[in-house]
Amino acid sequence: MSLANAPTGKPATPPFPDWALGVQTRVEAALLRYLPSGDAIPGRLHQAMRYASLNGGKRVRPLLAFAAGELTAAPPERVEIVAGAVELIHGYSLVHDDLPCMDDDVLRRGRPTCHVEYDEATALLVGDSLQSLAFELLASQDFGDAARQVEMLRLLARASGSRGMAGGQSIDLESVGKHLEQPELELMHALKTGALIHAAVLLGALCGGALSTAEREALDRFARRAGLLFQVVDDILDCTASTITLGKTAGKDAATEKPTYVSLMSLERAREFAADLKNQALAALAIFGERRQRLCELTEFIAQRQF
Repeated sequence: MSLANAPTGKPATPPFPDWALGVQTRVEAALLRYLPSGDAIPGRLHQAMRYASLNGGKRVRPLLAFAAGELTAAPPERVEIVAGAVELIHGYSLVHDDLPCMDDDVLRRGRPTCHVEYDEATALLVGDSLQSLAFELLASQDFGDAARQVEMLRLLARASGSRGMAGGQSIDLESVGKHLEQPELELMHALKTGALIHAAVLLGALCGGALSTAEREALDRFARRAGLLFQVVDDILDCTASTITLGKTAGKDAATEKPTYVSLMSLERAREFAADLKNQALAALAIFGERRQRLCELTEFIAQRQF
């Protein structure tokens, strides 16, 4: 064997699109295993749970969990569990958000929303069931450290409840037709969107070795900036992309007079704000050196996404 063809001892790092597709495929297969069979009683509920959870979505939160796991050399089989749990919580939130009593939307990922495909009562139960399944999954696996597993459960519970995602949704509903200043808007979205993204990052990292205090603080800063970046880009896409591109009803927030970053600061300023958030998120990762590669690539993906 020539020196040019000799192994270097370090496996080649796959390009980001290949890595992302690998994670998405792995998470889809995991969800297929975690979700009850559509043949199991009650069949209609289980079929609706699978309809709402499979075959769609960017899986950004699982991608973040796997990327954060690379910071701590986390075993992929452990990260797969927390990624699945986070995605089940995310799926429950989407089903409930789409209900007539909430955002009243008829499209999700280019398909009829769960309550349209089935019915409102079934969709309500789907959300309840996906949420409880997420905690059952996280609690029933062996992570090798009981105290850390309790911390993981606490993180996901807080991110999901009134001091996280549900609380942000409540503020969002109360704010329709009202003007919010930027700090108020940031608080709302730090809870509604950012809390679960923040949890996905920390949970992925917790699957591996311990972080130093400085590293944990840096990862926390990154996760909060990345969560806010995701929402600002979402607001930009809501007013610039088509329904076909988004796979959901475009312009919904503007039509219902919900406060957004675009309505608060104009489209141009929102784009500038997104660029600033991206730079802040990337700067927070500097402490991790080469281990930050996937999180940096994901940050760029979130900032530049078109759907």
